Order: sequence, then structure tokens, then C-alpha cells
Amino acid sequence: MKVVLKEWNAIATWHWDIPEDEVCGICRVQFDGTCPTCKFPGDECALLVGTCGHSFHMHCLLTWINQESSKGLCPMCRQKFEWKQGNE
Repeated sequence: MKVVLKEWNAIATWHWDIPEDEVCGICRVQFDGTCPTCKFPGDECALLVGTCGHSFHMHCLLTWINQESSKGLCPMCRQKFEWKQGNE
């Protein structure tokens, strides 16, 4: 017996590996939503996690870090912000 597949409709989803109710500490928007800079969710706006454990939209954090008054500190805990690498 031979089976012929005539049509296949696949659906894909994605999500960040963080609790659903967690929000960006800068713009206060959920990570599955869009940051103020992006037009669509996930639109070239990665999630950045610091060694301090705080998470931010990439655009939000870069805007914050580039302000002279931020002094390169995490906006939540005021420690020097360093990106968490891989599986640290």
C-alpha cells in the first residue's frame, strides 16, 4: 500500500526561555511583545540577559547603555552590565 501526501500545512511558534509574565525592565513590555523600536515581535530584537540575571529587549538596553548617565550599569540593580554568554 502506498500513501501519497497531497498537502501539508506546518505551523511553528517560538518563545523566550523566561517566565511568560516577565517584562523588559526598561520598556515594561512582555518579551513576546514588541519593544518600542520594533514593528513585529522578534523583529531583529533579541533578548539580552545579564550576568546579574536581568533581561531586556536588545534595543531597549542598547539605548540605555548608550546614555552617558547609565555609566554601563544594569538599569535594575545598578551593577556593571555584562552579557551572559551561552549556558552560563
